[in-house]
Amino acid sequence: MKINLSRLVQDIERYGEYGKNEHGGVTRPSFSYEDHQVRQLFIEELKEMGLEITIDGAANIWGKYKGTGKKKGSIVIGSHLDSVPNGGKYDGPLGVLMAKEIIKTLKEHTILLDHDIEIVSFTAEESNDFNLSTFGSRCFVGRLTAEILKDACDSKGALLSEELKKVGGGLDKFPEINKMHNNKKAFIELHIEQGQRLESANISMAVINSVVGTYRSVVSIKGDPNHSGTTMMVNRKDALTAASEMILEVERYCKAKGNVVGTVGRINVSPNAANIIPGQVDFILEIRAEAEGSIQEAIASIQDVWHEISDRRKVKVVQEVFLDQKPVLLDQVLVSVFENTAREMNEPCLTLPSMAVHDAAHMASITKSVMVFVKSIGGKSHCPEEFSEPEDIEKVGNLILQGIIQLDRTLSEKEIKSV
Repeated sequence: MKINLSRLVQDIERYGEYGKNEHGGVTRPSFSYEDHQVRQLFIEELKEMGLEITIDGAANIWGKYKGTGKKKGSIVIGSHLDSVPNGGKYDGPLGVLMAKEIIKTLKEHTILLDHDIEIVSFTAEESNDFNLSTFGSRCFVGRLTAEILKDACDSKGALLSEELKKVGGGLDKFPEINKMHNNKKAFIELHIEQGQRLESANISMAVINSVVGTYRSVVSIKGDPNHSGTTMMVNRKDALTAASEMILEVERYCKAKGNVVGTVGRINVSPNAANIIPGQVDFILEIRAEAEGSIQEAIASIQDVWHEISDRRKVKVVQEVFLDQKPVLLDQVLVSVFENTAREMNEPCLTLPSMAVHDAAHMASITKSVMVFVKSIGGKSHCPEEFSEPEDIEKVGNLILQGIIQLDRTLSEKEIKSV
């Protein structure tokens, strides 16, 4: 029994038309017109498959394929359907459409598992105008509450509470979400790798055993804005040249260590004029690593060097941490199931950490969770060039199909209760 690759590829192409732009990319942010369209398409197709549809308070879409009932609860497969501006057609939708294809394959072979099987499409996984990425999964596990979200609005002043109602959700439905937790016995998320580790190894797939931690802070360097012609070099307190050294230190440290990645992804210079020495620079520092100790060591070492730079250049450095997300260990029982399934299929498979945060990292707080990656060509993601070869997608789809069948057999009540 194998998935129907041709049907899945057609689905990927068809869904990729919603939000397709003149650059060949997909722009489908959550709550946009294009998002509304693709949501309706997805719901109608789940109904045509005969699935039981639920839309929770966060507007996450759930479709259930009932099992024999011999084992309680659902094995859930899914990801998200929204996209970044001018993104690709694989990041997110591949995981959702693969879930749909797996259920179609089971139905066509008249196979009922002992557990129910559910598809989920999480709302607003990508960054969006409400500044609430991985929104749907964070709401589902209780990390974003109705109280926190009651006044949330986008840059145009639109209330999140009203946008949720338009797509079948609503803050008034949030209390029902907690009642859904006990029913979810395992969560499997397929995603493109968004990197080049699999391509470098010439391997189609990886089982993901952990998700990296992420630290972000706003860093402000305060110098002395002054006339660029009359202030001699020895008298300057230039915030931008200090910031330049500090940013290069992030790169130097992370390259030397090898087990952490560091990025300065946004920078503002003030007053940003040609004839004024920069008086203040604000940037965002991000550090990611698989181990919490590696993150803390990186921060401490980088800040030691920053202190020397600020003293030498006579500038003041202020930091405000706004994200300190710890690494997440995914469920080792599920990791083993998919590793063993790959071996039984004679398919080479790596075991890796995810260097990006996905919905599975949040779902791990309420149920057994695991991820599977498929090779990304050129490591491209969040761009129109995003692509995974159909033959790689087919291998990964069959791995998940067979892995779920194995999981259905082996997942015991004792293991479920230990979550």
